[in-house]
Amino acid sequence: MKKKGLWAIILAACLLFAGCGRSDPKGENAAPDNSTWAPVQTDTTAAETTASESDSGDQNQPEQNTEAGAGENESVSGYPEFDFENKTVTLNSGYEMPILGIGTYALSDTQAENSVYWALKAGFRLIDTARIYGNEAGVGRGLQRAIDEGIVSREEVFITTKMWTSDFDNGDAAVDASLQRLGVDYIDLMILHHSQPRNDVDAYQAMERAVEAGKLKSIGLSNYYEPEDFDRLVNAATILPALLQNETHPYHQSGVMKDHIAQYGTILESWFPLGGRGNTQTLFSDETISAIASAHGVSSAQVIIRWHLQAGNICIPGSSNEQHIIEDYDVWDFELTEEEMAQMTALEKDERFADY
Repeated sequence: MKKKGLWAIILAACLLFAGCGRSDPKGENAAPDNSTWAPVQTDTTAAETTASESDSGDQNQPEQNTEAGAGENESVSGYPEFDFENKTVTLNSGYEMPILGIGTYALSDTQAENSVYWALKAGFRLIDTARIYGNEAGVGRGLQRAIDEGIVSREEVFITTKMWTSDFDNGDAAVDASLQRLGVDYIDLMILHHSQPRNDVDAYQAMERAVEAGKLKSIGLSNYYEPEDFDRLVNAATILPALLQNETHPYHQSGVMKDHIAQYGTILESWFPLGGRGNTQTLFSDETISAIASAHGVSSAQVIIRWHLQAGNICIPGSSNEQHIIEDYDVWDFELTEEEMAQMTALEKDERFADY
């Protein structure tokens, strides 16, 4: 009887310890602790939801993001669409920019003043100038004349200027100097005039600082003709270029660069949109262009401008002739057909008229 009693006690003790072992999740033989995976699953679901909202466009995000960098391309990728009703496009910086403007290349200070004034009277709301043109002061005077006469307010006009390569080492001072010459408190868009790998990143960073200071609204580049060169600067930037201004016209349509910059939400703007001085007649007399012009009862210049706009190129034809300026803006009452757009596209020769 004593042996049976002893074995009973031993058996009860074993059963007791076996039960404790099963209830102890930290015991050596305990099942894996699945409670640690639950938060991970919840976080993963939340992350997927956030990513989905980001892809579809988060309506709660601020309209302008001045800190969009190369690491945030997904939020701004895709070539911007033109709003023909309002004659504007929304840049990746969040600001609206007119899609048709007047260029002031090769105009004297006095010519620029008059051309800007006439352009604003005609309906233009985009003005393009540059430090190296030597006419920023004239542009500012033309703008002020239009403001004084009640034609426009400063806020209705989009001013673009460019920083010249010799100013790249002193970018902060260059921004302030352009502001002073133009006679304005802010510039809507400033762009680097040419690629210059030696110091263009420093100049671009100066423009970024000016955005932070409220002196510039948007920034961009001009005369970057190779994807690798464009990416070189983008990879060093905090703010993505809103715009790339390159020579673009029916004989040089900038397709490669236009496709490339779409990943950054960057838009193309055409300089020499009509071929540039000395080459306009080459385009105006092109059989395809003149035939389309005849079909619509408009000029060859108007056909080319309309092609730029329908192709998604911001267009800035320049002129010192008031009647030509009025004609250049009168392109909203006709539209090129798909066939005519295809005919214009077929004119591509990858032929630039300038060598700079």
